[in-house]
Amino acid sequence: MPESPLERLVVTTEHYRTSTEEPSIWLGCLHHYNCGVLVGQWFSAVGAGEVTLADVHAGSGLGYAECEEIHGFDVDCIPVNREMSAMEAAQWGEVFEEVGTGQWPALCAWVRSGSYVAQGDTDLPCVGDFEERYAGHWDSFADYAYQLAEDLDMFDGLPEDHVAVRYFGWSSWIHDLKMDHSVESDCHGGVYVFRSL
Repeated sequence: MPESPLERLVVTTEHYRTSTEEPSIWLGCLHHYNCGVLVGQWFSAVGAGEVTLADVHAGSGLGYAECEEIHGFDVDCIPVNREMSAMEAAQWGEVFEEVGTGQWPALCAWVRSGSYVAQGDTDLPCVGDFEERYAGHWDSFADYAYQLAEDLDMFDGLPEDHVAVRYFGWSSWIHDLKMDHSVESDCHGGVYVFRSL
């Protein structure tokens, strides 16, 4: 009795990436997928455009003489959650290299906010615009606002007991200030703040 497609399922779990924070893509063989066999690997988005059919089939034990196309079935640490080509993943990898590991989570939050500037008609963010708009990672938007007030010397020269200081409408000011910003959760209780220019 012939095997069912599920009995022939081949999944490789080796990740060709340096860390779990690095953007990556699961590239698979479209021919085998259409035949009911899942063959592929996780690859770093950096350089994903150079992945070959041999790389995708490595460790599967299956030949690839009839195979022609590599398809991106899944992504990790890329802020758009959809299938994409290896070339598009490589473009995300270039953005990752440009901003670096430290700023990558903030850039991903900026894209997820929907208030980001994209490159042309792509989903790729403009790094220069990100750097201009990024106002930092904060415990809360209020913390950002209080620091901004201090940086702007809003009450410079006034004593702490001055009526303008004591009765200043902080909540109203913070509410209005927030309208000029995008705020995105970091999923750990803090927020990323971006200026709307």
